[in-house]
Amino acid sequence: MFVLEITYTAAADRVEAALPEHLVWVDDHFANGAFLASGPKNPRDGGVILALGDDRAKIEEMLASDPFVVAGVGEYTITEFLATRTAPALAEHRQQRP
Repeated sequence: MFVLEITYTAAADRVEAALPEHLVWVDDHFANGAFLASGPKNPRDGGVILALGDDRAKIEEMLASDPFVVAGVGEYTITEFLATRTAPALAEHRQQRP
């Protein structure tokens, strides 16, 4: 599993201009099962996505297509972790230690 943290690197007006396309991109990844949760940070200097996956290279490739990245208004930090404990609603996503 991955925590994907985007930090805005451009003025708010440029971020807002790319937001509609970014939200479509996010919705597409919810629909294909890649994302579990997402939303803006507070203060709103970026956002966070909780993503499923076991291949960092595929995650990096997916993030390169984010309209925020394409427009040059955001950069991601990727943190991979094992979700060995979850809330009951996320039990199907629990991972085993190697």
